[in-house]
Amino acid sequence: MLHGLDPTVLALRERRSDAYLAFLGRIAPEKGPDRAIEIAARTGMPLKIAAKIDAQDRAYWEAVVEPLVASHSNVEYIGEIDENQKADFLGNAAALLFPINWPEPFGLVMIEAMACGTPVLAFRYGSAPEVIDDGVSGILVDTVDEAIESLERVLELDRRKVRESFERRFTTERMTRDYLDIYQNLPGVLRQTAPTPQGEPKKVGLEAA
Repeated sequence: MLHGLDPTVLALRERRSDAYLAFLGRIAPEKGPDRAIEIAARTGMPLKIAAKIDAQDRAYWEAVVEPLVASHSNVEYIGEIDENQKADFLGNAAALLFPINWPEPFGLVMIEAMACGTPVLAFRYGSAPEVIDDGVSGILVDTVDEAIESLERVLELDRRKVRESFERRFTTERMTRDYLDIYQNLPGVLRQTAPTPQGEPKKVGLEAA
């Protein structure tokens, strides 16, 4: 079951106000912030990292990510942001980097970016192939080299079509319909009524409760 998001929470930004790449989430090895920095460093595009650092990942931050941030002037770590800040952070970005290296169960940040019209450059792990309409809402890649080669294509994607992909597949309304369909097809749940011997309709199954 794919997640859904209230379409009024994050609005389409047809024209981004700044040309930076965004990384949003956690500073953790499986999230790939080091990959995001490498992409930014090799393409020359600014990268803004908005991410929390959990206690178990502090050593990784200090040993790997913090030195990389310090050594690249086009990379900025802005810390953890709240829900109210996401609209500007994602909406003003040229693209979201989603460089995971583990089987991510979903990756809510992808559909948050799509809701803003911001295309996603995602590594082909976990749920990414289910979430991204390759060539429409983002581009799927397998390596850093491929990500760098594909970046220009990502930046050229139509932000309106990115938003349309979100509206078609990831709204709370769509999610609710899917849950209702599942419920109504459970054994013993009947959407139709059965006639009684007297000809009066009688509810059966769970609907009769």
